[in-house]
Amino acid sequence: MSQKSVCVFCGSRPGKDPAFTHDAETLGRGIAQAGMRLVYGAGDVGLMGTVARSVQAAGGTTFGVIPQHLVAREIGKTDLNTYVVTETMHERKKVMFMNCDAVVVLPGGAGSLDELFEVLTWRQLGLHENPIYIVNTNGYWSKLMSLMNHIVDSGFADASVLGFVTMVDDAAGALHALEGVFGTDS
Repeated sequence: MSQKSVCVFCGSRPGKDPAFTHDAETLGRGIAQAGMRLVYGAGDVGLMGTVARSVQAAGGTTFGVIPQHLVAREIGKTDLNTYVVTETMHERKKVMFMNCDAVVVLPGGAGSLDELFEVLTWRQLGLHENPIYIVNTNGYWSKLMSLMNHIVDSGFADASVLGFVTMVDDAAGALHALEGVFGTDS
């Protein structure tokens, strides 16, 4: 069985709640311990850097993708197993997604939302069947789920869109869900 890859979308900032960093560390360590590969935005800042460093510290494999214009701003992490520099943000998202088997979304800002909604839209259109997990650390994404329900209730999406994402309470919940999908020999 080939190594499974998990694409993690998350903030390029740490956020104000220490639980965000804790979940990033837990997720990174767990990805490595389960034998999965991390696919992420190749930055060494914020939650992105925390996840990658945690994977590396636990002996895991990393695959990072960063657009040229963010190399300095997000401090491109060149010590990854695979480090890809793209021309555009869109190309970054495409390369990240094309190299993963599942998506996990930790707390983040507009960029994380953009990434989430792109892969969610692709799923809605039938372009992939990869699972998408949203880590709702201390209720961070609860209002997002309320918005998604509002979109469905207002008739702008079929209720099936809600089934394309799975909300979990923390990184441990995401790791448990991934193990359920991939088994323990990722």
